[in-house]
Amino acid sequence: MIRLRGERWARWARDDRWTFVAVLAVAALLRLPELATRGTWDADQGHDMLVLRSFVRDGVVPLLGPPTSLGDVHHGALYYYLLSPAAALTGGDSPLAVVLEIALAGIAAVGVTWWLARSIGGPLAGAIAGLAMAVSIAAIDESTFIWNPNLIALSSSIALAGAWRAWTSRRPGWWLVAAVGTAVTMQCHVLGVALLPVVGGLLFADVRRRADPAERRTLLRAGVAGGVIILLAFVPLAINELTTGFSETRAALDYLGGDREAGVVSAPIRFALVGLRVVSWPLIGLITDGFAVAVLATALVAAVVAWRWRVAARGRPLGAAADERTAVRWLGLALLCTTLFLTVAAPSLAAVVRGLPNDHYHAFADPMVFVLVGVGLAGVAAARAWGRRGATIGPSAVVVVLVALVGWNLSHLPPSVHPDGGFPAASAAADRVAGALRAGGIRPDEVVDLRSLPAFKSTEAYAYPLIRLGQAVEAATPQGLAPGSWVASVAGPAATVLICDRLFEPAGGRVCGGPAEAAALSSAPRSVGPLLDRFEAAPGRILSVYGRPTS
Repeated sequence: MIRLRGERWARWARDDRWTFVAVLAVAALLRLPELATRGTWDADQGHDMLVLRSFVRDGVVPLLGPPTSLGDVHHGALYYYLLSPAAALTGGDSPLAVVLEIALAGIAAVGVTWWLARSIGGPLAGAIAGLAMAVSIAAIDESTFIWNPNLIALSSSIALAGAWRAWTSRRPGWWLVAAVGTAVTMQCHVLGVALLPVVGGLLFADVRRRADPAERRTLLRAGVAGGVIILLAFVPLAINELTTGFSETRAALDYLGGDREAGVVSAPIRFALVGLRVVSWPLIGLITDGFAVAVLATALVAAVVAWRWRVAARGRPLGAAADERTAVRWLGLALLCTTLFLTVAAPSLAAVVRGLPNDHYHAFADPMVFVLVGVGLAGVAAARAWGRRGATIGPSAVVVVLVALVGWNLSHLPPSVHPDGGFPAASAAADRVAGALRAGGIRPDEVVDLRSLPAFKSTEAYAYPLIRLGQAVEAATPQGLAPGSWVASVAGPAATVLICDRLFEPAGGRVCGGPAEAAALSSAPRSVGPLLDRFEAAPGRILSVYGRPTS
């Protein structure tokens, strides 16, 4: 643990609970205001709310989580179980209630990360790590909209904190806490499996250092119990596999058997880009918003790991120094292994697609980065290597870095209203569609065909608000009909709504707002009626409402 000299530092070190309160307050102030409009609203959010609505209103228990980008593979169902209490408060009719739970989880993650950094590097390390995460534009963004990776910051920090507490306290029970955090991380995103060897590696080291055979047996039993906890989280998946002919297994094998690296850059370049994104994302956001700053941030973390790896034990009590050095090596190697794993498992990270959520693949690594920054900067503030002027140079250097880090993030905060208008815009669009349908003589109990252009994008961004209004819809998704959908009669749907997304116009080859819709309808097996309304529901999303077919 890093020790700072001076009476004021000593008083703060004895009583820094107000630092904890302060970082939580900053995190709350940057996440909770305007929560209803700050987050994006698209197909993923609509899908999650439809599943939650069916779960809490109709008792349809999900066995799979949200669909992934890996073919027809899904994330874990535990994600929905964790959000269901918030959804149940309003019968699944308020996305704001669900977003609030996610925001509170993001705030809690700041607190857990503060504790982890403090336990490794002392009060200043905790304060820096907590502040960095509280103001992080990436962490704020992850706390303000509905998406399965957005719970990972908390679950991952709990897993890391539990593992570290088990290591330092030598109490095996903490490994069960680490197992719970790891299980949630793996459920919320399939690539969260990369956290398993990070936690397991420290458990293995804990077993190796125990000289007493009885202690080893106790620790091994705790490890087995932790493994059981992780396996229990996959019970819904097992039930799905046994009742669907192993659909997920077959989908995973199809994905692994395909050409996953077609069109991507070479492995060495991809490794560098993935490493840059993993490390810089929590500190400065997307690399495309500031590539030079991202490189500097990554270099800072790399320098921290290299420096504290070597000098953490110099001039300080052996126990605390050994613990800090162990932590730095553990988290540093974890980041390296994460980068290597994602280079192979997620080759798409070599490219950033604007308009789509990014960098969620490695959200579990965010707490590692914040902790290393906190420990490293605290080490700079306390280092004696600065010489006679060290009392001024060290803290001054830390202040400069912190001002730059905080300033960058506060000057790049997400807007109070998302560019797509968030759920309020989708709800207003659904109201307009419903009004057009009523004007065209379509009743709420008559099934409306909801289609997307291109077809590979789900219609659920607008299926959810329409179903919430009581309109019967047959909503298409790449995986089949959306939860809560109706099926049109043999005579066909009473009306049709086309959702055209301009982000994917190059894939379709035609422009939304007329040409793309006409081409889609000309090849459709079902005829449609007259155009009742066409409008831009959000920037780049054109909705076309067609009435009852005349023949």
